[in-house]
Amino acid sequence: MKLLFDHNLSHRLVRRLADLFPGSQQTRLLGFERTDDRRLSEFAKVQGFTVVTLDKDFSDLALLLGEPPKVIWLRCGNSTVSEVENLLRMNFNAIEQFHQSPHNAVLEIWP
Repeated sequence: MKLLFDHNLSHRLVRRLADLFPGSQQTRLLGFERTDDRRLSEFAKVQGFTVVTLDKDFSDLALLLGEPPKVIWLRCGNSTVSEVENLLRMNFNAIEQFHQSPHNAVLEIWP
């Protein structure tokens, strides 16, 4: 499973989580730092990404339009790169189950 980190999350997560989520990307690394959420969602859908965000907008889009793409909504607010990395690592099993589920479009992860 590959993740697309929204612009509100660090590009350093791509490298730091490559062991669990190979092929992941971040919007700035792709030149999408000013692209609107609907276009990012379409890109993620076509390219097979699961979107990871701190932003409720992607969650709303997923509930409105359905999946793909699936959305992981991190409910940790502004956190350090290490805190976000640890949050995703601690929830890897839940993320994997979510990714395999055909019935869920949004996964909320709380610290």
